[in-house]
Amino acid sequence: MKSIITAAAAPDAIGPYSHGTAYGDLIFTSGQLPVCKQLGGVVEGGIAAQTRQSLENLKSVLEAAGGSLDTVLKTTCYLAEISDFAAFNEVYKAYFQKDCPARSCFAVKDLPMGVKVEVEAIAHIAR
Repeated sequence: MKSIITAAAAPDAIGPYSHGTAYGDLIFTSGQLPVCKQLGGVVEGGIAAQTRQSLENLKSVLEAAGGSLDTVLKTTCYLAEISDFAAFNEVYKAYFQKDCPARSCFAVKDLPMGVKVEVEAIAHIAR
């Protein structure tokens, strides 16, 4: 049975979707934007700061579902500018240091709220 994931530490959804869903041992997250719940908006500081915030939000959603960054099987990463790829990777590799998940990363025309990055994941519940 599908269950809805709500992470108290992650910012509220900006549309009709949940932070994520779980089915069996699998976790499917919605795309996480670089929005800081405490600040109430998009973090400033460019691609590095926005990548960190998106990954922190992702971590919060995974943990709320019983997973972690270590249980991520695949990420999909969206960049507003492919020229930010190297800077994005520098931050990303600090979060995924070993046994890295599969990943797709590509540039898109626009992202919600004018952000530079969005990250979603498929993971499993830690056992």
